[in-house]
Amino acid sequence: MSAVYPLTLLYDASCPVCSLEMDHLRARNDAGRLVFVDISDPAFDPTPYGATLAQMDAEIHALRADGQLMKGVQVLRLAYEAVGLGWVMRPAAWGPLRGPADLAYRSFARHRRTISRVAAPLIDGVRALRAWQMARRMQRCGDGACTMNHDEGRTR
Repeated sequence: MSAVYPLTLLYDASCPVCSLEMDHLRARNDAGRLVFVDISDPAFDPTPYGATLAQMDAEIHALRADGQLMKGVQVLRLAYEAVGLGWVMRPAAWGPLRGPADLAYRSFARHRRTISRVAAPLIDGVRALRAWQMARRMQRCGDGACTMNHDEGRTR
């Protein structure tokens, strides 16, 4: 058993940008290495995770399989690695880029609701495109069974 996976992502589904990103990761989570927990759910209790709801709302958190709570860019790096896209976030761990990447993420996290409002038309467009692509793939299924190429038609 891995010390990291399954990785439980604690994210705010009420944030459109955050939700869109988690949908992207969820769609690629074929190996089941990620577990998604919505901290905006009224029934969510942060107590077992060792952080307050305010802390979790301020930036993404994740609980590793070994019980270690993580936050920020390192969570995103592990999540992307889990779905085979580690190369996307790998530069954020490199020495000279680590500080600026952490700073950029914290700035995004602080302004994510405003960014979500401004980007709403783009987010809606991406969601519509993904739904259309999924419907197109599903139309190709016959006899109630289907083998879909998971990479076909994915937005990147």
